[in-house]
Amino acid sequence: MNALAKTVEKDAIYDLATGGLRGLNAALQALDEKNAEKLWTIRNPRGAHALAVGVTVPVRITIDGHAGYYCAGMNDGALITINGNTGTGVAENMMSGLVHVRGDASQSAGATAHGGLLLIEGNAAARCGISMKGANIVVKGDVGHMSAFMAQSGNLVVCGDAGEALGDSLYEARIFVKGTVKSLGADCEKKEMNAEDKEILAALLQQAGCCEAPEMFTRYGSARGLYHFHVDNAGAY
Repeated sequence: MNALAKTVEKDAIYDLATGGLRGLNAALQALDEKNAEKLWTIRNPRGAHALAVGVTVPVRITIDGHAGYYCAGMNDGALITINGNTGTGVAENMMSGLVHVRGDASQSAGATAHGGLLLIEGNAAARCGISMKGANIVVKGDVGHMSAFMAQSGNLVVCGDAGEALGDSLYEARIFVKGTVKSLGADCEKKEMNAEDKEILAALLQQAGCCEAPEMFTRYGSARGLYHFHVDNAGAY
């Protein structure tokens, strides 16, 4: 049986049990705007790495099971749903679109992401949002240590608790945490929540389908003490 089986005129099913990963990614990367309404369902992913990477059109993709490393990496416009857990680096370097993880995510979720929304229904491991550059990340559970490490811009919303060294070496990204924070990283501090912060947070919570009020969260940001090297701060770098 061919791995690609058409179900209706605009939809497609790709079964990784019978088709190769390279063939899947090649087909997805070859899509153009004419295929924007197509719905792709990927069956039997069985933890495969680099699933649905480099997609550049607003196509809808459902991965029906657990995914491995770098799932949905470099996404630029696609709406990708993973019905399971994901390995390291989900939505790494995402430019735009939506990546929705219905389970847990391993470390470095949303690393270096420039845009779009990464929504994680469960927990995210260490370094969630590391070096993020403009993306929005909403985690409905907890995040691990050193989340938002060197995050440059964008927003990280955590509806649960955060681990050690949150926001270490942070630049201008915003961090919102509803639960407790084990410790803050270098140059990260608690901030007053202003009207703009509340507006941004409320919009992200609504997009994520969360019922929490912005007032339930604490905002963290950069103390701006490490922007430029100074010998007196050498121990903090």
